[in-house]
Amino acid sequence: MPRGSVRFTTFCCAAAGAAGGAAAKPAEEKTEFTLVLQAAGEKKINVIKEVRTITGLGLKEAKDLVEGAPKTVKEGLSKEDVNKFADMLKAAGATVEIK
Repeated sequence: MPRGSVRFTTFCCAAAGAAGGAAAKPAEEKTEFTLVLQAAGEKKINVIKEVRTITGLGLKEAKDLVEGAPKTVKEGLSKEDVNKFADMLKAAGATVEIK
């Protein structure tokens, strides 16, 4: 085997390994999310019920949160939980934002 082809093969593999490692680092995925209630919509009572379920707040506290929108419902949620809770609130008629 000619000497030049060995160097070329080694060079290609080293370059491919470096490129693969560099591509994996820059995009760190967010692990904690915040659920923000933007508006309660027309079915405020249903939204209050869901806020109570999600947060464990009492009736008055949940009502104050919903009526004071936009407000943070819950912080430090996993991606799975924030999507589940957002779907619950949307189904109740609320407008939500995930940060």
